[in-house]
Amino acid sequence: MKNEFPLPTSAPQGVHCTQPTPPTLEFTASQGERFTVTALEEDIVRVTFTPEGAPRLGRTWLVLGKNGQMPEAGRDRNDLTGFSLPPVQVEQNDSCLALKTQRLRVEIQPQTLALRWSTAEGTLLAADVEKVPYVYAAAGDAVGHNLLSHPDEYYYGFGEISGRLNKAHSHILLKNIDNPGYSAKNGSPLYKLIPFYITYSPRTHQAFGFFYDNLATTTFDLNTHADGLPEHHRYAAQAGDIDYYFIYGPTMAEVIEKFTRLTGRMLLPPRWSLGYMGSTMNYTEAKDAQTQLAKFGRNCEHYQIPCNLFHLSSGYTLGEDGKRYVFHWNRSRVPDPQAMVDDFHAHGIRLAANIKPALLTTHPRFEEVRQLGAFIREPGTDQPQLFPFWGGIAAALDFTNPAAVAWWKKNAKEQLLDYGIDSTWNDNNEFEVQEGEARCLGFGEEFPVKYARPLQTLLMMRTSYAAQLEQHPNERPFLISRSGCAGMQRYVQTWSGDNFTSWQTLKYNIPMGLGLSLSGVPNTGHDVGGFAGPRPSPELFVRWVQNGIFHPRFTIHSWKILFGANEPWMFPSVFPIIRETIQFRYRLMPYLYNLLVEAAATGHPIIRPLVYSFPDDPHCLEESFDFMLGPSLLVASVVAPWVRHRQVYLPAGQDWVDFYTGARYSGGQTITAAAPLSHLPLFVTAGTMIPMGEVVHPRFHASDDVRKILVFPTAGTGAGSLDLHEDDGETLAYQRGETTCVQIHGEYSAASLKFSVELAPYEYSLPYSELEFILPPGETRRVEMTGLKKQWQDEAGQTHFTWAIPQRRH
Repeated sequence: MKNEFPLPTSAPQGVHCTQPTPPTLEFTASQGERFTVTALEEDIVRVTFTPEGAPRLGRTWLVLGKNGQMPEAGRDRNDLTGFSLPPVQVEQNDSCLALKTQRLRVEIQPQTLALRWSTAEGTLLAADVEKVPYVYAAAGDAVGHNLLSHPDEYYYGFGEISGRLNKAHSHILLKNIDNPGYSAKNGSPLYKLIPFYITYSPRTHQAFGFFYDNLATTTFDLNTHADGLPEHHRYAAQAGDIDYYFIYGPTMAEVIEKFTRLTGRMLLPPRWSLGYMGSTMNYTEAKDAQTQLAKFGRNCEHYQIPCNLFHLSSGYTLGEDGKRYVFHWNRSRVPDPQAMVDDFHAHGIRLAANIKPALLTTHPRFEEVRQLGAFIREPGTDQPQLFPFWGGIAAALDFTNPAAVAWWKKNAKEQLLDYGIDSTWNDNNEFEVQEGEARCLGFGEEFPVKYARPLQTLLMMRTSYAAQLEQHPNERPFLISRSGCAGMQRYVQTWSGDNFTSWQTLKYNIPMGLGLSLSGVPNTGHDVGGFAGPRPSPELFVRWVQNGIFHPRFTIHSWKILFGANEPWMFPSVFPIIRETIQFRYRLMPYLYNLLVEAAATGHPIIRPLVYSFPDDPHCLEESFDFMLGPSLLVASVVAPWVRHRQVYLPAGQDWVDFYTGARYSGGQTITAAAPLSHLPLFVTAGTMIPMGEVVHPRFHASDDVRKILVFPTAGTGAGSLDLHEDDGETLAYQRGETTCVQIHGEYSAASLKFSVELAPYEYSLPYSELEFILPPGETRRVEMTGLKKQWQDEAGQTHFTWAIPQRRH
């Protein structure tokens, strides 16, 4: 594959050590190049290589500082105050220097700067190519890093990349671009730039991560033999410096915890964001847009489809010339924005308005923004840098300029939030400014846009987030962004962009979401039914909805100019299945919300590849399509037509229970699972408890006052537990400690099932008065529980019993 930019080839010469003492070992070369190795933590080592002797972009917006803070103007990337800087030993002999923490040993070859990483016990983890580990362009800004690869290693992450989950033997291009109707199998580059990946070796049972703090266009060539070198990985960035973090696990979960400690954890969204979110461009593109929009809420009620949010696509901003103008209402299409917002709210549906960070030169307020100097500017003048955008020529706002930030916040409030619009949908925010030398103000320290196009995206999110928080200081801001980079999880939910309607897309969107989830961005999903292309068949639509409800973001979205919008009720023949599937999503919300709380606290993914949960099972190393939803549910999607049974591999080391029938299976085997059109195969880890609720929505079950605990006990002796996290789901009170954890423990034997419940902490008054436990069909063992309220069997023979919630003492 042709490279996006000329690859660097120059290596430093005449290297000598100028600082051999911790915490930073420093080396310089004959042309002033500088190389450093710093042990930030016992298990995190930072490595920098600056060809000019100092950083080309001296600040970072990706790696958080002390107390997890990130100033708006970024922070000095060499500021180490946010790290523990543990005591390290430095050893030296004739061939190398070695830096040793309690968990890692890093050997440095002083002539070439090649590094070798090992555990403190001596297990080799990774090693640079010895001859030319670090390279740069003698005439230009590109930099590179060459790392030896091993044939039994597996590579996961890289953000949101098309194709299979394991990226071994891949060429990867990371560059934020708009790629409408892309191929989910081989359609990269796409919308996000996250140069982070996890290496897992089943030979050593070790996982570790590399994160490159560089936002320039990037390539990875994995398992390449290029340039006459031994098999290796080649990382190259079009501009900037080498500045990476080696993150030791040893498990994948620990790597992600530590990576998100660096870049930030997911914003805890409101509970309602787990509901169905409607969307289509078709309504707002219509001349009678407000009328079409009003029909959606009425149809949701008529068809008994709960919906928590609707995406207001950009057609509401169309000018008389058919162009899209951010913060501009088309009053002929939407004559009364306030009435439109009130109508959605009356149906229990919130609104997210589409906003774009570039103004066409024909925008009625272009001159106003130009006079403010708020655009990204040309290299040699103070004029806006122009580039193609949405059928015209535009300039992009410069979110490193306080004037642009103030203008954006003011208009987001006046044009959207003041009407009662609940959320911003930050879209078309790839900042595809083609002139790399175009200037960003940089909060007073200018830099060319080539160093950090995705930074503009990140700061756009931050600005929209600030506007929403200022408008509603005690509410959790909920935002959406298509494009992004590492750190985006601090502000937004995301999705995989403008996918194409096909079975292949349904299939390969799955590993795209799993890869992004392993890259520190867990709150994600896909356009169910496909955004571009033909209308899905009824069967494809059913299978896509069934897959979509098990993702953190569940949205049906489309722009079907010739076929009409994708809507839940569009196929009468399968509509009862669609409705039941969406309502099942709502009943599953207590389990899903638990996963949001976990992700916000730890960085753990919500959807998880099987290798994440079962790394010692070789069958899971390459699995790209079946996945775990949290720790307990195995989702086996149907990704081909006419399938009513399918082979499902159940990972070893764990017994499994069919969610629907209660049938038990040993792990480590492939079974033939029923896959009727009514539902996907779904399996539960034995011993697990799954919390469920009602369809909570203002037009259905208005109060969240029901908690059912589905228990899937082990067949013999075993145990299970559930920590059910509860709070008000909407405000920031949880940050003040107003939460409750319902801790349920079960002990299982051949004769009995014993349960206990404790509420700790108990600082939030629960909206329900009891827990209802439900056992699988055919479960007849004796139930023992202190405080058991009542017990009965339903018509299907399933045992139910309840436990009363004690009153909270204030």
